[in-house]
Amino acid sequence: MELHGITKRFPGVVANYDIALTVRKGTVHALVGENGAGKSTLMKILYGMQKPDEGTITIDGTTVTFSSPADAIARGIGMVHQHFMLADNLTVMENIVLGGEKLYGIGPKARKKIMEISDAYHLNARPDVLVEELGVADRQRVEILKVLYRGAHTLILDEPTAVLVPQEVDALFDNLRELKSEGLTVIFISHKLREVLSVADEITVIRRGTTVGTADPAHTTTKQLAELMVGSELPSPETRDSTVTDVPMLRVEDLHLNAVDSDGVVREVLAAISFTIHKGEILGIAGVEGNGQAELVEAVMGMRDPDGGVITLDTTDISHAPTRKRRESGVGYIPEDRHRHGLLLEAPLWENRILGHVTERPNSKHGFLDLKAARKDTERIVREYDVRTPGIDVTAASLSGGNQQKLIVGREMSHTPKLLIAAHPTRGVDVGAQAQIWDQIREARRNGLAVLLISADLDELIGLSDTLRVMYRGRLVADADPATITPEQLGSAMTGAASGRLEHAPEDEAR
Repeated sequence: MELHGITKRFPGVVANYDIALTVRKGTVHALVGENGAGKSTLMKILYGMQKPDEGTITIDGTTVTFSSPADAIARGIGMVHQHFMLADNLTVMENIVLGGEKLYGIGPKARKKIMEISDAYHLNARPDVLVEELGVADRQRVEILKVLYRGAHTLILDEPTAVLVPQEVDALFDNLRELKSEGLTVIFISHKLREVLSVADEITVIRRGTTVGTADPAHTTTKQLAELMVGSELPSPETRDSTVTDVPMLRVEDLHLNAVDSDGVVREVLAAISFTIHKGEILGIAGVEGNGQAELVEAVMGMRDPDGGVITLDTTDISHAPTRKRRESGVGYIPEDRHRHGLLLEAPLWENRILGHVTERPNSKHGFLDLKAARKDTERIVREYDVRTPGIDVTAASLSGGNQQKLIVGREMSHTPKLLIAAHPTRGVDVGAQAQIWDQIREARRNGLAVLLISADLDELIGLSDTLRVMYRGRLVADADPATITPEQLGSAMTGAASGRLEHAPEDEAR
């Protein structure tokens, strides 16, 4: 596959300019670059979602033009998006067959084909399970299976490891190597440079919309790749200066939460959850996605009413207080899913800046919206948080995922919260933006901010946290010391292999 001179312009911005990309058959080719560098736009062009203004695409020696994803699929190209495109209320088989009914029907023939592909690439498909009952790693495998079912022999994976723990990343990489051994091609977009170097055969780097170089993983370090990508070294989340006080800011006592599953059966999703976060403390919660972290966040934010227990903010019982009251009491919120709970995608940036903070300054004056002040403060956030945008009147949907995240972080940190609920605060952002967000959280922590941190990035959890707890099947099952625990030990505990107090084992590192 060869792309030559690819250029794509949008009003006020050139997303891609004269990009060159060559991908050899049967390889894993990584595409890296900072937020807003143009990676997603380039892949959308390759997948037929957008048309280039200039340039050519050649596949197997033939120049092609795609008017829609259907054209790309017909040429054997499939894409797994960062935000999965699955229907939760349908089964795995129904999701895979949906839109491809003409291939193998919707009955036994389709089921047989699904299982053949699943077995060939070790994807462990369970055709009759509802997608809503699957963890994120299983959902990702369903997405891969879906594009393979449609005959794809080139797979585009957009940030495929963003929500996976180390063991799941290893399993995914085993799947990718299996695909490669069968002659399939993978284009792998990621910000996690260590992972890129471990799985890729070749790397192309994009900066500010154009190709700046290629790298051979066998002869490249993360430092060199980071410098090529953003012009700076790979940041570290390391935080060892303690700012923890003895003043409780958030106290959760014996929290219970039930939910009704698809069969109408009531099940316990949170059980006997208790912890305290003090002023100046970051409490990190580690866990494989789907083990109750999201429900815990929603209970603390007032999005779910607990079935038992007490939640105290500062000295006020907020167990059953509405979300708005919690926000007005000083709770900042960086949501796990920025599209569902963080942004109005079709609204301009200045409107997104005031979400959740309409009654607060500078957005409000004497009880009325102060539009001029809100717009001015949006410009400040764009400037200080390096949100790459042609202006504050463009929609949030027009920004890259990483720039959307920077806008949310800037919005929440601008109101000096007492408590910050941070669910995957650096998901999908480049190394430069990652360092900036970490610095903002550390600085606020020094000024007394209490933080509940949920993250799939174990280096981030270990580096930023003052205290670490492990959540498994809705319970807090283990404690860990961030100063001594390794990502491998923490990942093992997240799968239920350990409980209690996790201690550092030097011999493990030696091995």
